[in-house]
Amino acid sequence: DGFWYYVVTHCDLNSTDSKDITFIRSYYYNKLEIVRFDSSVGRYVGYTELGVKNAEAWNSGPEVVQMRNEKERYCVNNVGNDYRSAVTKS
Repeated sequence: DGFWYYVVTHCDLNSTDSKDITFIRSYYYNKLEIVRFDSSVGRYVGYTELGVKNAEAWNSGPEVVQMRNEKERYCVNNVGNDYRSAVTKS
């Protein structure tokens, strides 16, 4: 009985080397991914009509520059702790 909008941010990694890390931020509306930023692509990609419009706007504004820097801030700065935690639990 309502609409759900949410954002999921995560890092995909194979090692602690920054070239092996991908930063992904996905935007969902009612369980459907509408737009995504993927650091390996370096821009937003839309998957629905609304997502394509948002991606076009965000790729031509300061949002895309901020997202390109998020890999370093969000993933690379924390990968050492995360990787050690995962390895000790395997």
